[in-house]
Amino acid sequence: MKIAILDDYQDAVRTLDCFKLLDGHDVKVFTNTSRGLGQLAIRLAPFDAIVLIRERSAVTRALLAKLPSLRLIAQTGKVAGHIDVAAATEHGVAIAEGVGSPVAPAELTWALIMAARRKIVPYANNLKDGLWQTASVNPALNGLGSVLKGRTLAIWGYGKIGRLIAGYGKAFGMDVLVWGRDASLAAAVADGHRAAPSRAALFELADVLTVHLRLVDATRAIVGAADLARMKRSALFVNTSRAELVEEGALEAALQRGHPGGAALDVYASEPLAPDAALLRMPTVLATPHLGYVERDSYELYFEAAFRNIVNFAAGTPSGILNPAALGKTS
Repeated sequence: MKIAILDDYQDAVRTLDCFKLLDGHDVKVFTNTSRGLGQLAIRLAPFDAIVLIRERSAVTRALLAKLPSLRLIAQTGKVAGHIDVAAATEHGVAIAEGVGSPVAPAELTWALIMAARRKIVPYANNLKDGLWQTASVNPALNGLGSVLKGRTLAIWGYGKIGRLIAGYGKAFGMDVLVWGRDASLAAAVADGHRAAPSRAALFELADVLTVHLRLVDATRAIVGAADLARMKRSALFVNTSRAELVEEGALEAALQRGHPGGAALDVYASEPLAPDAALLRMPTVLATPHLGYVERDSYELYFEAAFRNIVNFAAGTPSGILNPAALGKTS
């Protein structure tokens, strides 16, 4: 099969042990992103299969209409709204879903929390400039960091990642407060954590608030300006899940008002994030370039599953197919 692997920014896929699963296939790895429909259609026209790295590229109805050779989309992890499944099915394009793990994104979330609370990045950067124990040359931002023990960790969403984060918080001596669906709250209480008395209280009581929700129609822009305005001036808002969970522009405006006092972010509405983005100019924001799942163990897990789905499809024994109605159809 002719296979395209998209958006491998670091050209890392070829270094994975699992890459050898594609031996015998004609594989092209693209290390840069093509955003325009026309450019992307020209790039992908020759291929029978494409491998998507999470949601880095969207596969729309308009794009699918321009790819008559495409037979398979191998998704690393699960489909999360970036593929038009109905259109793929109509065009006879099968979608093979893979597997994932909550470990890497949970660890990255915790690393951001610790780094932001102790101001590690500005301290380290200023040390290189000869400034000792200086978080900022701006006196207003040169305050002390703070420990996590005894603080309130607020978690919205108690799925696989939220549960791990709660465990980390408990291990660090934090008071863990959870908000979400009734089943999530019951699970959190059973694990020894507290259910927030209300959504408003979750934001009001938080010293650190982190959101771990799936992006669906019901959760899009679910965090609004009113929620953020309830947060303390000393509080930290963390988002390593989906930027679209937050109302557009609400976080930037809230940070300018000082409620919350800071943010730690790994996801953005448009990625790669433009270097002139407002968030990157805010000294109270710790921003990383969507590293949640970007580490070697996760890549091996994600890509091995995706590549095995390709091999099985080529052998006539498709696996992990989200839309079986597409099998055997022609566009």
